[in-house]
Amino acid sequence: MKDFKKYTYIPAPPEEVYLALTKETSIKLWTGAEVEFEELPETEFSFWDGDITGKNIEFVYGKQIVQQWYFGEENEPSIVTIKLHEDKKGTSLEFKQTNIPDEDYKDFTDGIQEYFLGGLVDFFDE
Repeated sequence: MKDFKKYTYIPAPPEEVYLALTKETSIKLWTGAEVEFEELPETEFSFWDGDITGKNIEFVYGKQIVQQWYFGEENEPSIVTIKLHEDKKGTSLEFKQTNIPDEDYKDFTDGIQEYFLGGLVDFFDE
């Protein structure tokens, strides 16, 4: 199992980035796919038509989101922590994920950078 950490700059205030990550309608807009999401701890969620599934753990408005992401039945849940830090011109987003299975690491982290983080940046760039 491996861990992944990435910092990304987003040209919007932390509160707006937080809302884009926690409101089902906004998530559908930047992912371009079906989403099931509720901003409540202990609720299950699904992104990209079910390609990413998990459970919400914690929300701190405008600052942090903590979730469990699932990699099949046989693997320990992966913990994703998204921290939002105010920056001079927007938000510095810290994406940290633990327990990524070795065999999935490259494809998965490439996807996170291109579609999850990249989609979020593109959403605010437009």
